[in-house]
Amino acid sequence: MDKMVEMFRKIGIVPVVVIDDKKDAEPLAKALVDGGLPCAEVTFRTAAAEETIRIMSEKFPDMLVGAGTVLTTEQADRAAAAGAKFIVSPGLNPEVVRHCLKKGIPVIPGIQTPTEIETALSLGLKTVKFFPAEPAGGLKMIKAVAAPYVGLTFMPTGGISASNVRDYLAYDRIVACGGSWMVKKDLIAEGRFDEIRGMVAEAAQIVKEIRG
Repeated sequence: MDKMVEMFRKIGIVPVVVIDDKKDAEPLAKALVDGGLPCAEVTFRTAAAEETIRIMSEKFPDMLVGAGTVLTTEQADRAAAAGAKFIVSPGLNPEVVRHCLKKGIPVIPGIQTPTEIETALSLGLKTVKFFPAEPAGGLKMIKAVAAPYVGLTFMPTGGISASNVRDYLAYDRIVACGGSWMVKKDLIAEGRFDEIRGMVAEAAQIVKEIRG
């Protein structure tokens, strides 16, 4: 997990992807890699998610491809079998966390409160997702809940955009930010991959400006 966290920190922004048609998987992955963010959190909300992970992982083996919105151990197993290198969930389900840890799959569950943080710590986790970031109080809230828990790092997702991501990235307790503004569902469905690549490149430049 420590190695995975360092990879996240280097990338800085994790594109959160929703794909309805597997034919879009390869061109989207290429746009992400060419744009400078060789990473994707493919949400398990659509029927195409599993195959999307498989295609991205096979066509771009050096790309950091994971599964998001994983709610069950069965979904975690399917995602891992398809090639997912990490698992992200919107909330903290101890059963899913224990299952992933037992199988050696890096897992980042969602939290909001100190109680949920302490549950995550009791499970042996050092990095958690803060979700939904902006509606739950944003960076101010993250800093407040982070203070008592030295050593814990965060991957906030939800409401983060090009206009506020700089502030998040500047806080050293944040490993990376999840964001979908550069990979909007309609842009993917319409095949506007050049446009996506341009926005990904802008996001990658933000990371470079803040983190060097």
